[in-house]
Amino acid sequence: MKIAVMPGDGIGPEVTAQAVKVLKAVVGKSQPLELVEAPIGQAGIDAAGDPLPAASSEIARKADAILFGSAGMPGDEAIPFPMRPGASLLRLRKELGLFANFRPALLFPELIGASTLKPEVVQGLDLMILRELTGDAYFGEPRGFGINAAGEREAFNTMRYCESEVERIAHVAFRTARLRKKKLCSVDKANVLEVGQLWREVVTRVGGGYPDVELSHLFVDAAAMQLMRAPLQFDVIVTGNIFGDILSDAAAMLTGSIGMLPSASMGQGTKGLYEPVHGTAPDIAGKNLANPLAAILSMAMMLRYSFGQAAQADRVERAVRKVLADGLRTGDIFQAGCRRVGTEEMGQAVVAALAG
Repeated sequence: MKIAVMPGDGIGPEVTAQAVKVLKAVVGKSQPLELVEAPIGQAGIDAAGDPLPAASSEIARKADAILFGSAGMPGDEAIPFPMRPGASLLRLRKELGLFANFRPALLFPELIGASTLKPEVVQGLDLMILRELTGDAYFGEPRGFGINAAGEREAFNTMRYCESEVERIAHVAFRTARLRKKKLCSVDKANVLEVGQLWREVVTRVGGGYPDVELSHLFVDAAAMQLMRAPLQFDVIVTGNIFGDILSDAAAMLTGSIGMLPSASMGQGTKGLYEPVHGTAPDIAGKNLANPLAAILSMAMMLRYSFGQAAQADRVERAVRKVLADGLRTGDIFQAGCRRVGTEEMGQAVVAALAG
């Protein structure tokens, strides 16, 4: 198991350290484990003058999987795009061809009181948002700044998808739905955007090859509303890059905290990049306050998706569940009657639960 460890910025190093601690505990001596650390984001700039140094990119290419923390710092938007610390992750996804982003939103029963929605609305929540990751406005060209005919500054980005990009994410979505409840909702904005029209046409066509999967379509504004109103109606949602980014962060609040959401970014094979959905949270970085459970659960996804170790992934997820059942909480998921703990203590508690 050769794993590139890229802690990144902000709270990234803290939560990644706990994920590595749990990984070592669950794998034990059952097989060789090679961990190679590489800087990325602001750490990459500090080390080599580039948010994605060539050496870090090479380490990622040679690894079986990448365990990623977070990247980006305040003021990113004032820096030219390729040199932004936060853009390092987009560059890495593109370089490695990681086009399918799996973002599960699962509400642990122990955290039902941490959600801002009524318990009857979110109880039993278990959905998967599948976000296309290497196209759309984040990568479309042309992009940039200019001066319009009236002499004003303007900015422009291009939302762009080709048929093959939509086809490949659609196939992943239908295959994923087949392994769950056989329900797939495709989200677009076909009533306004030509990109949405193409998206809907292609997903519908691909759906003809999966007659056992129930396919529905929603405009993104309606999907956002329904996600807050009646989230249990969804099982698998597939959508484009920008809509998926927004909807999956909104879904985080159904679970109680974005600090609970893991993710996996996959390409055509078993190689993947695994990261918590949350950002760098610089306001709490270095204070032993961050919730490491999303990073730990991302590592569990790595065991399952890249290494085929479903039983070990299940062990990690059960350990997280036990820690929550025992009443341990970081600040973001704290509830009355529970015990507040820091990043390191939460990670150690998961290790102890594995041994128990």
